[in-house]
Amino acid sequence: MKLLKFVPVLAFAAFVGQSSAFSFSGAEDAVMIAPPALDLPAESGNLQTAVFAGGCFWGVQGVFQHVQGVKNAVSGYDGGAAGTAQYESVSEGDTGHAESVSVTYDPSKVSYGKLLQIYFSVAHNPTELNRQGPDSGTQYRSEIFAQNAEQQKVAQAYIAQLDAAKAFDKPIVTKVETGKAFFPAESYHQDFLTENPSYPYIVINDLPKVAQLKKLFPDQYRAEPVLVKNQ
Repeated sequence: MKLLKFVPVLAFAAFVGQSSAFSFSGAEDAVMIAPPALDLPAESGNLQTAVFAGGCFWGVQGVFQHVQGVKNAVSGYDGGAAGTAQYESVSEGDTGHAESVSVTYDPSKVSYGKLLQIYFSVAHNPTELNRQGPDSGTQYRSEIFAQNAEQQKVAQAYIAQLDAAKAFDKPIVTKVETGKAFFPAESYHQDFLTENPSYPYIVINDLPKVAQLKKLFPDQYRAEPVLVKNQ
């Protein structure tokens, strides 16, 4: 969502009730998919980073904060230049940035492939082009910002695997790109799902994703989220 994200809850609810032009599509249903046939090897003692874009970063961050083995998940911007990596600019949709989440994880506890499986299955709908749910624009696109050639290879192979298996009703539109820099978002975006569980957008679009994570990936689910502001 754009600036409506920051309208207080009561005012926001009143706005929704008064506006016939405004509507939520609600959270996408999670899809149970096979794990990737190709994955990166488990490593002990070395934390790794993965960056995912899949619509509004509140929900994507909230999902990965509940994944075992994730040490931190930071909302931010990726795909554009440093000078436009702020919310007001990115919201215009012409900066090249996508709302993204940088996930720091322990590969001895959760693999890159497992993160990809959760990303495609629970965190967003990878068949929607330049939109997710009620949000539209290139800043809400589905994209994996691979941190190296190995991640890029695994991600591309997994997309091909899922498309070949017709895991979704439509082809996956997720882009895979390397060589881009991630910029953390403003502090008021961090841990938004946890801090605002009654916010209408979160209730409708994002809390169902966390519930689906718990249901479909019980072995990876952690009840207590790892929060940016506790780092």
